[in-house]
Amino acid sequence: QVTLVEAGGGLVQAGGSLRLSCAASGRTFSDYVMGWFRQAPGKEREFVARISTSGSIAYYADFLKDRFTISRDNTKNTVYLQMNSLKSEDTAAYYCAASRPWKASSGESSYDYWGQGTQVTVSS
Repeated sequence: QVTLVEAGGGLVQAGGSLRLSCAASGRTFSDYVMGWFRQAPGKEREFVARISTSGSIAYYADFLKDRFTISRDNTKNTVYLQMNSLKSEDTAAYYCAASRPWKASSGESSYDYWGQGTQVTVSS
């Protein structure tokens, strides 16, 4: 069992930045690919980014256009999402998730563990 707890959400003006964090406990953090997803009101949850177990490889959703950066610190059992140049359309609940490496993808179904989410609201 892996427990994930997100933090760092809040209200920010358009053009601003936020850094989300997700602290993991339970099993060995470095055994898992970590991902970030988001869900806006009335929309389906969508993939944002994922990072390999070592942190050396990251994948991003095409719509981000280099505004977000995912990273991880395996010594702290934490994954981060640095969000810059925020737009109103980035308003959503953001979730981190953990997946075993052999099945990790951009699809929700490949992730076994999920956090409770943290709300990001971008005002225009």
